[in-house]
Amino acid sequence: MIYKSEMSEKNAIMQVAELMTAAARTAPKACGIDVTETLIVDGDDKDKLSASMRKIGIDKDRAFFLRDAGNVDNSTAIVLIGTAVSSRGLNCGLCGMRECSKADDTGVPCTMAVNDLGIAGGSAASIAMDNRIDNRMLFSAGMAALDLKLFSDKVKLCFGIPLSVSGKNIFFDRKGLQ
Repeated sequence: MIYKSEMSEKNAIMQVAELMTAAARTAPKACGIDVTETLIVDGDDKDKLSASMRKIGIDKDRAFFLRDAGNVDNSTAIVLIGTAVSSRGLNCGLCGMRECSKADDTGVPCTMAVNDLGIAGGSAASIAMDNRIDNRMLFSAGMAALDLKLFSDKVKLCFGIPLSVSGKNIFFDRKGLQ
């Protein structure tokens, strides 16, 4: 049997994407509270995500959303990692509020949740890197995923990590913004 590179590369991306979701899940979480969710998106759903990124870019005059949408278009798949922003009950004050209950009441995201998302995203991206799958963390893709309501209602913060295999890293020499 002969396996052509296109199919092998797509299979590699999807296998690595699954490993990335596992890495996000097992990344350390503040107080051992895990409120992360992950998704792998490709095909028509990936196209809907990049279209949403373009719409946000135009509606909010954010040119980098248009550039990032092009990267998603040129990717095989994208891993999305989201988190709820509920407090951990530490009353640490890092969010700017003295008490977690006041932060929860006013909608201020828990700093620990934001930190958990960053660690989960970094863990996932490291899996892609270790497997030589080109990637880039995009909060623009995360905003579009939230806009499309791809996650449960609990998820309020999200990053996207598009994945690509090509002779030249599509995330490296990205065009500047006008």
